[in-house]
Amino acid sequence: MLFNSVELLLFFPIVTVLFYLIPHKFRWIHLLSASCIFYMFFIPEYILILFVTIIIDYFAGILIERSNGPNKKLYLIISIVSTCAVLFIFKYYDFFNENIRYICSLLQVSYPENTPKYILPIGLSFHTFQSLSYVIEVFKGKQRAEKHFGIYSLYVMFYPQLVTGPIERPQSLLVQLRQVKKFTYSNIARGLRLIVFGLFIKMVIADNLAVLVDRVYEQPESYSSFSILTGLIFYSIQIYCDFYGYSTIAVGCALTLGFTLMDNFRQPYFAKNIAEFWQKWHISLSTWFRDYVYIPLGGSRVKTVRWIFNIMMVFVLSGLWHGANWTFIIWGLVHGLLYISGAGFSALFTYKKPDHPVINTAVNVVAGLKTFLFVTLVWVFFRATDLTQVENIFHALLNNGSIQGIDLGISKSILIFISIFLLIEYLLHQNRFDIWCELKPVAVRWGIYSFLIFSIIAFSSVESYPFIYFQF
Repeated sequence: MLFNSVELLLFFPIVTVLFYLIPHKFRWIHLLSASCIFYMFFIPEYILILFVTIIIDYFAGILIERSNGPNKKLYLIISIVSTCAVLFIFKYYDFFNENIRYICSLLQVSYPENTPKYILPIGLSFHTFQSLSYVIEVFKGKQRAEKHFGIYSLYVMFYPQLVTGPIERPQSLLVQLRQVKKFTYSNIARGLRLIVFGLFIKMVIADNLAVLVDRVYEQPESYSSFSILTGLIFYSIQIYCDFYGYSTIAVGCALTLGFTLMDNFRQPYFAKNIAEFWQKWHISLSTWFRDYVYIPLGGSRVKTVRWIFNIMMVFVLSGLWHGANWTFIIWGLVHGLLYISGAGFSALFTYKKPDHPVINTAVNVVAGLKTFLFVTLVWVFFRATDLTQVENIFHALLNNGSIQGIDLGISKSILIFISIFLLIEYLLHQNRFDIWCELKPVAVRWGIYSFLIFSIIAFSSVESYPFIYFQF
């Protein structure tokens, strides 16, 4: 079920109202059932795959908590390998086969042609990482094993963040699933604000930009270099508004039920360097890799060569997590190189921060634009379907400066809405949208609500695009 679908307009209020009408001891049944229905709107039978990982990690958590010595680590390894094996089969098996087949063809070695192909279950990477965080935290002794199978299942399947995160930690969400949630006007109002705002930036900005971005990627040779650069910038805004929109709706849906989910974004395009960008972009994933990959590898408390290896490992794995394609791996690899080079540059060329506020602001703006440009160019690897398309995009970007090209057909309304969104982003540098609205006078608040709702109705894209991160 899509957050921007008609079905959700019926599903969300029914689930929310029934949640507060049902006694607390039965609410987990209600939410788990609703989450199953939500997930089964995609491919119903794939819910069985989700329950396989749930069963594995549920029993693994209990066995890990009860064990000591080598057995404790053995159960953790079994859990991680089993859960990752499910992810590998459905997400990476085809990619692995294609590369093995290619290598065999170079070596003139026969390899079976007819190998099975699998459809990736929606959100498999997200709930796999959420399950892994649970067993790892139990192993570390930072989380008690959840004995209630239904509560643990709901931790993995909680519908607001089931498909595209944010990836929650057990210490946060499991605790909340046992708490008695009381109906409050504040939670409902703030949650609805976030939902409407999320729908606005997804349906009005991201989906309208998607039409223009698709044109550029489908026929880069037909557009001038300026048009292609415009398309690349639009994709930067599209993917942000698409994923930020989903995360905002997810946080809003959870908040109406009294649950608090982590914020996944903090104005990442205002970052002054790549390191800061990753502190603000997809925070639940970047902190997951920090805690479960980077720090266990030694983090920054190692020699420089090993630190470089740790950083590159995190970013390459992050790229692979996003998709079984060399484009994603290279996307992660380039981000790792930019991260390391940025840190090296800062270490070699230290400078005193100017005291003059105007100069300081100018320096920050230039640094922000530089980072945004780097991120925008690297997004090409993320958006392209293969390396051939990457080559075509960059070739046209560098060589189509003199051609007339086709007009992208950018409407004034798109530019206006982008400007409004960027202004809102600037105003939200200290507060989330729901809290920011709460601080405004009643007339201003209702003016904002009216504008957002009217824009969704009047200016939503004719085509309905699925959320980009659904594919992961």
